Amino acid sequence: MKPRPCGCKGCRTCLICETQYGAADLKLQLELDKEKSYVYCPYCNKAWKGWDINSYKEHPNHHGEPLSYRGVYIHLDFISELEEQILIDNIDEIPWDNSQSGRRKQNYGPKVNFKKKKIVSGNFEGFPKFSKMLQDRFATIEMLDGFEVIEQCSLEYDPTKGASIDPHIDDCWVWGERIVTVNFLSDSVLTMTRFKGAKTKYNLCSAENYLPVLDLEGKIIRNNKNQRSSLDICKPVTDVDVIVRIPMPRRSLLVLYGESRYHWEHCVLRQDISARRVCIAYREFTPPYMNGEHQELGKEIRRKGKMFWDHTEKYQINVNLNEKCDILNGI
Repeated sequence: MKPRPCGCKGCRTCLICETQYGAADLKLQLELDKEKSYVYCPYCNKAWKGWDINSYKEHPNHHGEPLSYRGVYIHLDFISELEEQILIDNIDEIPWDNSQSGRRKQNYGPKVNFKKKKIVSGNFEGFPKFSKMLQDRFATIEMLDGFEVIEQCSLEYDPTKGASIDPHIDDCWVWGERIVTVNFLSDSVLTMTRFKGAKTKYNLCSAENYLPVLDLEGKIIRNNKNQRSSLDICKPVTDVDVIVRIPMPRRSLLVLYGESRYHWEHCVLRQDISARRVCIAYREFTPPYMNGEHQELGKEIRRKGKMFWDHTEKYQINVNLNEKCDILNGI
């Protein structure tokens, strides 16, 4: 099928290409059994039987037997309402690019080819200055100690376009263990399903060669004495056939690591986008680009990752960026 102007390709579809470009038959059909679903509670860090994501707000009055689900950290109210508004105002001053499945994106990072396992710095010049406060605030989260941002991607989910993202695992050859997301404008849900495919998919086999950053409790591993790999240390104890629904409340920070990172696919369902949602996703390097065979290339990209530029100059926007940055930095 010819490229669609909405940005979708292959089985990736949105409401626009489904209704206007005859792509409805291409859409990936997910068959999710809601009877097997659990909702993760950020207050007790357990998952409880159910599908309705708002059920976690009943804490501590949960019902039934919980499911122990590892590899999730949620920091509620990571940013304030004022910070959210200023950040969104700045984000919307930068042109958006169409992406697949009804989304729009603003991507900052090196140019990566996952199939060929090639990466070049390309036109990467760092990140917008207004977003620095978010990266600075990561330093207050213990499990993000040493987290160096290599890719920062703003993503917009619009319900009028049927925005979503299909089940997947973020590539494991170049992106490291901790997957970080900051959520804006509306609550949403990350739906997790067990991955049982080949280790070659998503370059999962690469994680067999890396030592883990975090232990099973989300603590930084200072000395890895047992030398178990990132993929092996967090291997699920039981082969449970369940779905786990992870809340992504407005203005919260979410970190996936360990078991959730490597052994479960995550997706955002169309029905879970009820209002405009924007998130910023962050990625770090794997060990070969930090202190291994590709560290020289990694050092150059990491250097650029510490640069921040004024988007108002680049896009000739007549606003007082310094005033906005002062507010974001609490001055």
